[in-house]
Amino acid sequence: MGSTGEKHLSRLAAPRHWPIKRHGLKWITKLRPGAHSSSLGMPLNIVLRDLLGYAKTNKEVKTILNTQEVLVDSKRRKDSRFNVGLMDSLSLLKTKEYFRVLFDKKGKIALIPIKENESRIKPCKIIGKRFVKGKMQINLYDGKNILVEKGDYKIGDSVLVELPVLKIKEVLPIAKGSTVYLVGGRHVGEVGLLKEIKGNNIVVKTEKTEFETLKKYGFVVGKEKPAITIKSE
Repeated sequence: MGSTGEKHLSRLAAPRHWPIKRHGLKWITKLRPGAHSSSLGMPLNIVLRDLLGYAKTNKEVKTILNTQEVLVDSKRRKDSRFNVGLMDSLSLLKTKEYFRVLFDKKGKIALIPIKENESRIKPCKIIGKRFVKGKMQINLYDGKNILVEKGDYKIGDSVLVELPVLKIKEVLPIAKGSTVYLVGGRHVGEVGLLKEIKGNNIVVKTEKTEFETLKKYGFVVGKEKPAITIKSE
C-alpha cells in the first residue's frame, strides 16, 4: 500500500491542463510516469471519471478497467494511473465509443469523438533520431521508438502510425502547406495551414486569422488537410 503522497496530489497542485474541479475534495490521482510528459498527459481514471462521467470513484474505475474493454492506442489498459495524453486514441469497446485526446482552446485536455477505424491510426511528432545497428531509429514525442529502413525523416516532422503495430503509413513533413495543430501558446488547440518557417518560428493561417508562433508548438497532422478528426462534428 503506497502512501497518499505516492499515489495522490493536491487538486490545487494538479497540472493546469487537467479539466478538473480545483475545490471540494482535496486529493486527486497522481499521474504515473509514462509515455507522455506531465504537460501532455493525465491519469486514465480521471479521463473515465471526470471527463466521461462513467464512474464516481476510483474503485468504480478499476471495475471498468478489469473488464479489459478499455484500450489506449489499441492496447488494453488496466492501470487507473496510466498516462493518457495528446493524440492518443481511447476505445471503449463495451459502449463502442472512440475518442482522440486533444487540447481545447483553453489548453485543457479534451476528448474528441472519432470513428472506430480512426482509432487505429495516430500522428506522432519526431523529436529525435539515431542509428541503431545500421538502421535509423526515430524517437517520437509519446515515448515510442521505431526502426526504419530508409526515408527522409526530420526532427519536427510527424509520422502517421498504424496501431498497435507501429507501422508508418505516411510521413507528414513540417513544411509550407502542411496542416498543423497548435499544442501551446496563445493559439493552443487551433489548426491551420503552415505558411512560412522563420527560424524557430512558424507563420500559421487559420480560417479567421494569420499569426506567428513558436515552431515547437506546431504539430503536423496532415498535408493539405488533417489526416485525423480535429473538431467535433
